[in-house]
Amino acid sequence: MTTTFLLIRHAAHDNVGNYLAGRMAGVCLGETGRAQALRLASHLAPRPLAAICCSPRERTMETAKPIAIACSPEKITIRQELDEIDFGAWSGKTFEELNQDAGWLVWNSQRQQARTPGGETMLDVQQRVVSLMQQLRKGYQNQSVALVSHADVIKAAVCKVLGLPLGDCFRFDIDPASITTVVSGDWGSKLIRLNEAA
Repeated sequence: MTTTFLLIRHAAHDNVGNYLAGRMAGVCLGETGRAQALRLASHLAPRPLAAICCSPRERTMETAKPIAIACSPEKITIRQELDEIDFGAWSGKTFEELNQDAGWLVWNSQRQQARTPGGETMLDVQQRVVSLMQQLRKGYQNQSVALVSHADVIKAAVCKVLGLPLGDCFRFDIDPASITTVVSGDWGSKLIRLNEAA
């Protein structure tokens, strides 16, 4: 009995890569992102999805809606466990600004121990997303579930599946509108595909 998880990073907002959106309100998909979300939906349409769970951020919900229409789950379930890392005071700052912040440099060099100004560590993030996946596996055996989330949340899950230290999250990419596929069973979990483009 296995569950297939499609870990989907939200499509692009207009300033992806320029500033740290974090949990800021009002960060929505731009024109490119809306096109990416439609491509994702078209790519996933032939695939039966038992459920779609989504971070509460606008950009993840806007990514999930076309997928739900294409794949016909009854509804999108908002799950706090899939939310972006709480970056606190770093949210909204440009990466140029952040690179002048000693705390940001520590966060990126010591991911396994460092804590954001919002109070989260990568281990906290990993525990919440992995716990959700374990919970969902019990309810969706031999089915596929889409989890629409954020790059670092997906990276934390992948590190757990592969047995990598959280500091190794920089050794692979999770691009906007990408799909990372994990299969989980009583025997554990394995990575099937990483950072697949739709």
